[in-house]
Amino acid sequence: MQRAFILSFLRDLADNNSKAWMDVHRAEYHRARADYTAFVAELIKGLQQLEPDLLGLTPQEVMFRINKNDRFQQSDEPYKRHMGAGIKRGGRHSQWAGYFVALQPGGETYVGAGRWQPEAEQLARIRQEIHYNPAEFHALRQNPELLHHFPSGLDMTQTLKTAPKGYDRTDPDIEWLRLKSFFVWQSFSDKEVLRPDFLARVLAAWQAAQPFVHFLNEAMQVE
Repeated sequence: MQRAFILSFLRDLADNNSKAWMDVHRAEYHRARADYTAFVAELIKGLQQLEPDLLGLTPQEVMFRINKNDRFQQSDEPYKRHMGAGIKRGGRHSQWAGYFVALQPGGETYVGAGRWQPEAEQLARIRQEIHYNPAEFHALRQNPELLHHFPSGLDMTQTLKTAPKGYDRTDPDIEWLRLKSFFVWQSFSDKEVLRPDFLARVLAAWQAAQPFVHFLNEAMQVE
C-alpha cells in the first residue's frame, strides 16, 4: 500500500532528520514522494468532481516541499516530518481558501479546510462578511455535517487579544471577529490512514467543508 511506505519513510526521517541521512536515502525519498503524488492525484480527481474551479490542477501545483522554509523553521531539522498538499484555486500558495491534507506518522496526519492566516486585506473582508451576515456564518460553522467530520469546529488557537480595528469589543460576534485564521481540521491515527476507505473519508470531510470554504472565498473576492 502506498500510504504504508510513506508513513514508514517519514518515521525513519523523523529519527534521522539530517541532510547526510537524506543523501544516503534519496531513492527511498523519491519513492515515498511518488507514492504521495499518486495519493494526491486521486484526491484531486475526486475533489474536482465537487469543485469545478479546481479543474486543471496537478499534484505538482498543490504539494508542499519537504524542505523546511527558513521563515517558519522552529528547529535545526532541515526537513518537515510530513508530506502535505494544499488543494485550492491557483495552487498551494494562492490566496484562496481550500482543502489540505498532510500525512505524518504517530497519529499526526491531518485533514483540513479553510484559510489559515489570510493576509490583512483578506482577513478584513472575512470579518466584514461575518459582521454583515452572522446568521449565515454561524449556520455554516455549526453545520452538523461539518461537525461530524471536524468535531472541534473552527480552530480557535489563532486569535487577537482584543477587538480588531473598527469593531466594538462588545460585539456579539467578537469571539469570531478576533480570529486570525478560519480553519477546520481533524487528525487521524496511522491505523485510520492505512484503512482502504481513508481516501473516501478525506473527500467526504472536504465535501462537508465545501460551503464554509465557499463562504470564505466569496468574502475575499474583490468586486
